[in-house]
Amino acid sequence: MKSTSLATRILMLLVCLGVAAYFGYQSLRYLDDPLTTTAAYGYTVDETISASGYVVRSERVLEDNDSGLLRLARAEGERVSAGGAVASVYADRASLDRQSEIDALEARIEQLEYVQSASLSYEASAKLDSQIAQDLLAVRAALAAGRLDTVESRGGELRALVMKRDYTYSGGDLDEQLESLRQELRDLRRQSAGSTRRISAPVSGLYSAVVDGYEAVLTPESIQEMSPSQLSAVQPDSAVSSHVGKLILGDSWYYAAALRANEIKDIQEAGSISLRFSKDVARDLDVTVQSVGWEENGRSVVVFHGKYDLAHLTLLRQQSAEIILNTMTGIRVPQEALRVVPWPVSDGEGGTQEVQTTGVYCVVGVKAVFKPVTVLYSGEGFVLVRPASSEKKRIFRSGDEVIVTARDLYDGKVVGE
Repeated sequence: MKSTSLATRILMLLVCLGVAAYFGYQSLRYLDDPLTTTAAYGYTVDETISASGYVVRSERVLEDNDSGLLRLARAEGERVSAGGAVASVYADRASLDRQSEIDALEARIEQLEYVQSASLSYEASAKLDSQIAQDLLAVRAALAAGRLDTVESRGGELRALVMKRDYTYSGGDLDEQLESLRQELRDLRRQSAGSTRRISAPVSGLYSAVVDGYEAVLTPESIQEMSPSQLSAVQPDSAVSSHVGKLILGDSWYYAAALRANEIKDIQEAGSISLRFSKDVARDLDVTVQSVGWEENGRSVVVFHGKYDLAHLTLLRQQSAEIILNTMTGIRVPQEALRVVPWPVSDGEGGTQEVQTTGVYCVVGVKAVFKPVTVLYSGEGFVLVRPASSEKKRIFRSGDEVIVTARDLYDGKVVGE
């Protein structure tokens, strides 16, 4: 009896030791297994050159020789035709207040005329409700972005829409209200006739309220002849000022920056290029190289020419920018995952030969599958690649699970369970 009990205990002990050894071995193998993977994903890389320079336009400063209270009539970047109103000058505060009353009356008359023409239809009310909701969202977005100029303009539109909607509820005798308001408007216009002076645009152009003194210093002609030292030393002309603003002529704008000789060579070899300003412009702007100045201490002034988006550049002057030489889109993988292995390729005569081929191993099911790739760009710790095989099984795609590290890796190796 004692002998049987001792044998059972020894057997149980051996079983326990065997199980412990097995799990210990598996744990050690797991901890020592270098297999790591990551997901591949689409990525875009820009080859850029950093620059600091000036935005230059053909500009005409408007005369500011009228005494009185000035009220601008144009928004920043708004196009003005020759003879179009730019601003109004009022003789005194009473004249300016009278103009505010005229503006309010005109808005009320326009609102009543809208209600009258819409005949208080359900469609008109629904349309107003939709416009009010859209304007509320626009005002909220402008407030969040800190664009107070947009808040002011959209706020005025919102007030007008709310008043229109209010009239659709209140109803009443619209003809009588309109006639009363029109008579009041005629009286106010007669009173203000001799106390207001209009400032008109001498030529057509884009309006800008900001005069910074560079208008006569930095011109499309002067920047063509500047050296890097002259460009860096340029200062605004303090004698140039105007409360009325200026007109930006034509449709072209320029960006002048001093660059090194090797950077200029890269730009000239790039062909099509674009600029990405550091602020105030939401997208990249296509440009061409207008001129390259004479060299000074290994640097030259490069003038870039742009034809579009001038209305969004009226407030820019001294500006940092990225010159985009090339944009590449591919699949991003860690540099460590890239491997060069002997791989059979067709020799063109019906046979195959082994060639050193660049690619990555991906987990497909439970196996490692080698997928050839072409390297487009090498960055810091990563590479940008594209598939280099037309075989369905070996086409590398965004979303593939790429093996970064593994022991004794080869095509077809079982790496999962």
